[in-house]
Amino acid sequence: MTVFFGLGIRRRKGDKILDVLFPKILSELTAPQLFLKFKSTLSLSADNGFIVLDQAQLQAFQAIDSLASLLSVIESKSSYFITEIILYSQQNGAEAVQSTEEAYFKLQCISQRLVKPHELKIDGLFGKLNNIAWSNKGPILIEDLDEQRLNYLATDSPLIVSHVDKFPYLVNYHVPSGVRIASGSQVRLGAYLGEGTTIMPAGYVNFNAGTLGSAMIEGRVSAGVVVGNNSDVGGGASIMGTLSGGNNTVISIGEQCLLGANSGTGISLGKGCTIAAGLYIYAGMKVSLYNHSDLPVNLEGDVVTENKNTVKAYDLSGRDYLLFIQDSRSGRVICKPNKKLITLNEQLHHND
Repeated sequence: MTVFFGLGIRRRKGDKILDVLFPKILSELTAPQLFLKFKSTLSLSADNGFIVLDQAQLQAFQAIDSLASLLSVIESKSSYFITEIILYSQQNGAEAVQSTEEAYFKLQCISQRLVKPHELKIDGLFGKLNNIAWSNKGPILIEDLDEQRLNYLATDSPLIVSHVDKFPYLVNYHVPSGVRIASGSQVRLGAYLGEGTTIMPAGYVNFNAGTLGSAMIEGRVSAGVVVGNNSDVGGGASIMGTLSGGNNTVISIGEQCLLGANSGTGISLGKGCTIAAGLYIYAGMKVSLYNHSDLPVNLEGDVVTENKNTVKAYDLSGRDYLLFIQDSRSGRVICKPNKKLITLNEQLHHND
């Protein structure tokens, strides 16, 4: 596996790590000379891990542009947290998360498009992240929030908390090129946003999930879900994730798919699929199959009699060019070949 490394700005309160920002993560392939210099001088181990750079090491590397810009950061003092510069090296992405530093590194590897969702093992990540009050004064431990609020109450710059969570907002750490995010609170750090993606105000993208190209996101892309190029997740639409409810199946949405407004899916969609507005497809749902001529068919496409064309939705998971609709009279869910594929408005996804 390619070795990734980066200089990070770590903020901590005592022995609790608040967060780590890695402005730019590099690899041994993209910056081989810098990697060898760090490796030889700082004696990086062969495992995932980090070292805190002391003053002597900082001064020795001050000629390096990527480090020189960080020197001023640790000179600024905070009465609440300690700021340090660390060097993190990840040489095995298949290992579970062992530290808070590793958790932030892996999340930012995904958000900086160095790896796609599911290419790094993030097991154990939740247990390594502290629940933080994210504020205009920086990250604050929950147990210190009331005291810190009082410290700023009588000033002209009061403490304002944006949210309380283990995850910060992506836009406060990194903004990928070629994207629009209408509401920063709707995208967590660790989301992968492809070039040309537009996240509308009600759209939401969780960590270790995202889009692989141009996409319109007006609904919810849950943890673990990957949406293909030129697909549209309509307003209020929902894609089942893997964080709750006991679901272990990773859902993917293929290229040029459409989830209509207030629709949803608990199965994967192949290329060119459409789910009609208001229809939620769950794995055990009974679905009636028809061909281009509206004749009942089985999974192999053979014409059969009515009632012998019924399957469970999970049998259709991942198949291409399917249209899911609901008969307004009988209430039956019908699946037939999708004759009309969506086309995204290019002007809406030209995000320079």
